[in-house]
Amino acid sequence: MELSTPILITGSAGFVGRNLVETLRRIGYTNLLCFDRNDTLDTLKSYCQQAGFVVHLAGINRPKDPSEFYSGNTGLTETLLASLEAADNKAPVLVTSSVQAELDNDYGKSKLEAENAIFAHGDRCGSPVYVFRMEGVFGKWCRPNYNSVVATFCHNVANGLPIQVRDPNFSLPLVYIDDVVQCIMDAFDGNVMCDRSMHPICHIHPVHETTLGHLAETIQGFAAGRTNLAAPDLYPGSLEKKLYSTYVSYLPEDGFSYPLTMHCDARGSFTEILRSPERGQCSINQIKPGIVKGNHWHNSKTEKYLVVSGTCTTRLRKVGTDKVYEIVTSGDKLEVIDIPTGYTHNIENTGTETASVFMWVNEPFDPEHPDTYPLTV
Repeated sequence: MELSTPILITGSAGFVGRNLVETLRRIGYTNLLCFDRNDTLDTLKSYCQQAGFVVHLAGINRPKDPSEFYSGNTGLTETLLASLEAADNKAPVLVTSSVQAELDNDYGKSKLEAENAIFAHGDRCGSPVYVFRMEGVFGKWCRPNYNSVVATFCHNVANGLPIQVRDPNFSLPLVYIDDVVQCIMDAFDGNVMCDRSMHPICHIHPVHETTLGHLAETIQGFAAGRTNLAAPDLYPGSLEKKLYSTYVSYLPEDGFSYPLTMHCDARGSFTEILRSPERGQCSINQIKPGIVKGNHWHNSKTEKYLVVSGTCTTRLRKVGTDKVYEIVTSGDKLEVIDIPTGYTHNIENTGTETASVFMWVNEPFDPEHPDTYPLTV
């Protein structure tokens, strides 16, 4: 779809709407017709005359009175469609519904009625229509203590508040906001995942299946990582990766930073940053001028050194041989040194100021199995 195409987005200031609008603006869409609760129906009618594509996100999910489900979900949908038909606008219409449309409750019934209205509009007008039944959506900017358990857990844990897990085994299908936005944008070109040949229901993908207990443990683990330095699972596309990004977005503004334990002595300091059984350990080593650290070797552990400030000389010697290799690196030209297994090694600050060295080792230090053997280079 052309970047200049007028796109009507109802519920544009809501959770999904805000993420969609910001993404479209970043990509370069220049004609977004944003409609939200503070706008008038006259504005909606005007937008319906202009729209080249309609994304209908507005709805009600936590009303004071159940009747508001029908006015806010079914009623607004019918008003939108009537305005399009009055303008003889056959633009494609995409609506976000809920998997609860299959359930016998007022929210689900109102969503099902809105779906049927969309399908009837498509039949009458020949307009392409897309109905996305969504699972629980999570991600940045979602309102906590409202209708998303992920948002509530992330907000409460990040702010040191308790969470309640009534049934740890309760099954919880989830979709991530960035995936929702991508699926909506895919529909701009008719690229959707649907079932049913008649009046197809479209699906956000991927769907992540988890349990309430696992969700709580995972999010609490993110908070604990600031103390135990455990790195989260960050496999591409994984639920944990998406939950971690969501969790961090709920940190209070006075809690963005956190202290680390610096192990200091006359030689400088050693500070661990992150550790993971799968990805090893990261740390910062500060070395005062003239100080030598190391003089040991490993059977299986391998390291990387990166001098980020100051000047250091790294020396390596294969165990059982006499030849010493020297490598001088500094913060003026960043260069990584691989420390092979079977080589005794040390690092000396050969500059005039305290040096800072970023170090990575392929396994976290285990005092019961240190795999570290003293030997002067």
